[in-house]
Parts: sequence; C-alpha cells; structure tokens
Amino acid sequence: MNFNIGMRIPPKIGEQGIRKVAEWAAKTGLDVLDVPSLTVEVKAACDQAGIGIGSVDAQRVSQLLSRNEESRANASEALKKQMNEIAALGGRVLFMCLVPEDLTLPRAEGYAIWKETFPEIVKHAERTGVYIAIEGWPGPAPYYPTLGCTPEMLRAMFEAIPSKHFGLNYDPSHLVRLGIDHLRALSEFGDRINHCHGKDTEILTDELYECGTLTATFGAKYGFSEGSWRYTIPGHGEVDWGKVAVRLERLGYRGAISIELEDHRYWGSLEAERQGVEKAAAHLAKFFK
Repeated sequence: MNFNIGMRIPPKIGEQGIRKVAEWAAKTGLDVLDVPSLTVEVKAACDQAGIGIGSVDAQRVSQLLSRNEESRANASEALKKQMNEIAALGGRVLFMCLVPEDLTLPRAEGYAIWKETFPEIVKHAERTGVYIAIEGWPGPAPYYPTLGCTPEMLRAMFEAIPSKHFGLNYDPSHLVRLGIDHLRALSEFGDRINHCHGKDTEILTDELYECGTLTATFGAKYGFSEGSWRYTIPGHGEVDWGKVAVRLERLGYRGAISIELEDHRYWGSLEAERQGVEKAAAHLAKFFK
C-alpha cells in the first residue's frame, strides 16, 4: 500500500509563493499539492519540484446554487471554462464545497437547484476527464446550508447523478463532528470517493456536557471549533486512520490523502504550520505508505 500524501496550502506557507511551497513540500516528503488554481506557473513550479497536483479549487461555486437563473448560468459557464483549463494542464480533480450564496437557503431547496444545474456540469466533467470532489463541511452556523455533508443527502445526489465524475471528497473530520460513522460512510460511498483530506476531529467531552451539540453560546474555547469538538491534525482525534487506509485500499482508491491543516496549535506562524504538516504527514505515513 503506497498512497500519495499531500496538503492543501495553509496561509503562512502559501505566502512564500508557489515555487518555495512546492520545494518545501517535496523536501518534507509530500507527493502532491492541492492548489487554489492551476496555472502554467503553478504547474511549472510543481513539475520542477517533482510534486504532483492533487486537487484544484472550483471557482464561483456559491453562484451555482443561486436562486437567480442568470447567475447560475454564468457560474456554470465559468466552471466549464475552468475545467477546460485544468484538463489542458493535466489536472484531474476539481474540489468544491456546495455552500449557497444565500446562507439561509434550506438544503432541500438547494438540492432542487443543484439537481437542475449540475447534470450539464457533470457531462462537461466527463468530456474533459475531470472528477468533481464535493466537501462535507456543513457550512457556517446557524443554518449549515451545505449540500452533500450527510449520508441522506449524498445518497440522493449520487442516485440523481450516477456518474463517477461527480463524487466525494472524503474528509472524516466533518463526519465525526456531525456524529456520523466515518467508516460506515466509506462502506456506502467508497466507490464515489475522488479525493481525500487528512484531517481529524477531537470530541471535547467537557464542552459536550456544557453545550451539547449546539454551538457554544459564549464562544468556543479553541480555534477551529464550535464548542463540543475541535478540528485537529491526524492522530490527535477520533479517526481510525489504520481502518480508513485498509478500506480505501480495498476499494481500489488511488488518489491522494491531502492534509488540511486546521488545528489551533499549529497555526498563526510559518514555523507552526510547517510543524503541523510534518506531524500530520508522519502520522499518515504509518498507514498509507
């Protein structure tokens, strides 16, 4: 078993510029980078450092779920153009989080808009050889409007669009915070996984007693938290990475495990971010290398 391990680029590391980011990532032993955009410059920097492209962030995603038909059409055309550009540079995975521009939009209404908008987008993904990977972050409190963050929604979406070119970014940290079995989700949706994030969640039992699963009234005690849980690097939370690795191998997944650094202890400085990525990579390598 030898998976590619990569990272989304944290802010302080990213400030160094793509060439230095790619060089440092390669020296650290990472195999791929998830990039906010794929340009000739980005591709050249990664090629020179000997590092691959993991995923590319989709543009104007929130407008794809707009109530305004013209806004949706414009965003759809922009996304198709981006797919063409990504494919021309050898990119394969388009990362998106389906958060609507109106954060109060009920998920059922958002799903109806998605069902109308996305079949044409996915057909274009098929034509270009691009694979869409949707992220399961539920969105900001208090409405949590994101599509595709729960099994009931994923099941409906994957039945509506059976194409493998519309799939899941498997990030177990979001499932853990929502109380969803992250291993069972692998069993049900494993064949639709197009990308993976290496991020974990610690359940904070004292804080869970204080405010239950509601957002803390007077503010969370930790960064990257809403009260009863906090995001953390792999190995410091509830995710069983050994079992995740075994299941991904059995499913035949050959994509990357990209570290998404969201942990208050490894944040705020270049040194802290580098330390967090290095520790996360070392833990994931136990199971994925």
